[in-house]
Amino acid sequence: MSTETERKGWMGLLARAPAEDLHRLWSDTGLTPDHAYLRAPEVGGVMVHGRAGATGAAFNLGEMTVTRCALQLGDGRVGHGYVQGRDKRHATQAALIDALMQGAEAERIRTMILDPLTEAETARHTARATRAAATKVDFFTLVRGED
Repeated sequence: MSTETERKGWMGLLARAPAEDLHRLWSDTGLTPDHAYLRAPEVGGVMVHGRAGATGAAFNLGEMTVTRCALQLGDGRVGHGYVQGRDKRHATQAALIDALMQGAEAERIRTMILDPLTEAETARHTARATRAAATKVDFFTLVRGED
């Protein structure tokens, strides 16, 4: 079984992944694990908190819609999925992947789903950083020699 830090990493990746990308990669695996819902996919809201300058007093930034799901595979492994928005399929697939990552299928799931999602996320971040760098302004000071 993977460590808690690794699990947080893949659960975060699954939550941030575009739903269509995750669905396509999940479909490509051909896996149809037997499972039962512990908590069927349900849509709800959470309050998002913020902090000015990361050190100031906490304040309520606003509400965000999330969908969560908890399920148990036939062999007893439990998986959880929490995703932003109202996509129940996304939450279910995230929970299934979480459960499968805790067993013998972990390496296959990592290769077929998590690695491509990581690469896509890195590419999105790089593209965004490139667009932001294009707007960078370098200010400089002219020395006038009138000391």
